[in-house]
Amino acid sequence: MNWGRVAPAMNIAVLVNLRARKGSEGMGGLVRDLLPRARVALTRSLEEAQEWVDQLRHDPPSLLLAGGGDGTITGLLNELRSQGVALPAIGVLPLGTGNAWARVTGAPRPQVALKQIAAYGERLPPLRPFSLVRVEGRVAPFAGTGWDAEMIQDFKNQLAAAGPLKKAQSGLRGYLGAMFTRTVPRHLFGEGNPNVSVYNLGAPALTIDPTGAVRPLPNAGEGQLLYQGPAGVAGAATTPEWGFGFKAFPFAQAVPHRLSVRVYGAGVMEATRNMFRLWRGEHPMPRMHDFFVERLRMDFDREVPFQMGGDVLGMRRSLEFDLAEENVNLVDWRRLGRLVAV
Repeated sequence: MNWGRVAPAMNIAVLVNLRARKGSEGMGGLVRDLLPRARVALTRSLEEAQEWVDQLRHDPPSLLLAGGGDGTITGLLNELRSQGVALPAIGVLPLGTGNAWARVTGAPRPQVALKQIAAYGERLPPLRPFSLVRVEGRVAPFAGTGWDAEMIQDFKNQLAAAGPLKKAQSGLRGYLGAMFTRTVPRHLFGEGNPNVSVYNLGAPALTIDPTGAVRPLPNAGEGQLLYQGPAGVAGAATTPEWGFGFKAFPFAQAVPHRLSVRVYGAGVMEATRNMFRLWRGEHPMPRMHDFFVERLRMDFDREVPFQMGGDVLGMRRSLEFDLAEENVNLVDWRRLGRLVAV
């Protein structure tokens, strides 16, 4: 197939985050070579991305290819929403670190992904709909409090201090290094997990039993207390992965039109011993609590770090999570790969 210079006639826009792990001017050049009619932005800051989205308002794309990590995609979604641009179909190009959405949708290497889009011609590629978590007016594929937010910040702090070793510390090795040298020791000698009270604010909550079957949760109607106790991690998601293949929310798509909420009450030593079981999303796990809800509130007994889509947003004492009204349609790279040969 002659894909080298095929230019789809549909309206394509492409953003490459030059600050992402694998973002580069060369990637921008490849985009222009394979998709010469696409509107391309190479950005180094949120402000540059905002200016580009503002230009898109007058002629919204039907397909937006986003090169970066989960933070890049989440930032784009929220900027599109804030500027009143209807969410286009989005193809995730894995240029970031964790690449949760890229992995879930089966995204190949960015070079291959671009060739597949070029080869597919004038049609929208196969799409896969995803719901979104909404917190404080922002949306993301996942959001959480506790160790996950701390580990993200520790990882970023480690990268900032790595100097010439930054590249070697930017992948999974660096993430695990930050976890074992910063996050875990801090909790071993700290004050332990905070306590959380989780209240259902919507339709009766569901849960999942030890066999993996979805069941109604007794006494779990609107306003009811679903859980009260320690929480090393507490969050919600609409996608199974959290990054690096870590299946933090293995049941995220088990119940349509519901958030998957998890609260993990174990201490840091128990969590470390069970790290690989947690990574694989094994079930059941001691002190893991699963809920499926439309909306809920978490009240903590002290401030806890909070992240959305891999970006740490500061400390919170109380949070409300709900299911956003809109969905986002992501390119289903696995299906597309079966349809085109490049």
